Amino acid sequence: MDSGADGTQPVGNPAAGVVHSLSERHETLATVESLTGGLLAASIVEIAGVSGIFRGGLVVYATELKSWLAGVPEDLLADRGPVDPDVAVALAEGGRRRCGADWGLATTGVAGPEPQDGKPVGLVYVAAAGPSGTHVRQLDLAGGRDHIRSATVIEALRLLTERIRETGAAQADAAQADAAEAGGRRAGAGRR
Repeated sequence: MDSGADGTQPVGNPAAGVVHSLSERHETLATVESLTGGLLAASIVEIAGVSGIFRGGLVVYATELKSWLAGVPEDLLADRGPVDPDVAVALAEGGRRRCGADWGLATTGVAGPEPQDGKPVGLVYVAAAGPSGTHVRQLDLAGGRDHIRSATVIEALRLLTERIRETGAAQADAAQADAAEAGGRRAGAGRR
């Protein structure tokens, strides 16, 4: 297995972790890929049991397809180009919406061998859109094209794993607060 942005190999299979977590939560996932060209979706569908959580994916390599298929605003693409944090956010949100998924995971960047539109090789954005909002992460990756693409997959899955955990923790905290409030109301009603 390749390494992530920090040069470390992931513990276990990050795609298996995502599939397992989403399966436990009964939530679904869609991917939207530019730079990874289907590699992200392929890593996810290798996992047994994925059909219960994976809605599908879009490979929008051509800039105009980012707008036509994923719903990225044309003016955003015209102003900033496809390698941009807001484009990554729009890709993740568009994939989530268009595929009817709970989560959208997107990749965009420059894998090389040459810079693109003034953006350096290795500049990558990954974004995860979910029930509690969308988060984007910038990666500055070194190495050849294959390494940049595989490291992007690992980092996208790491971001999604973090977001799933944070959303789960927030939901658990909210449920605990609701239970405490309901308990307080019952105790107050009993004293009347």
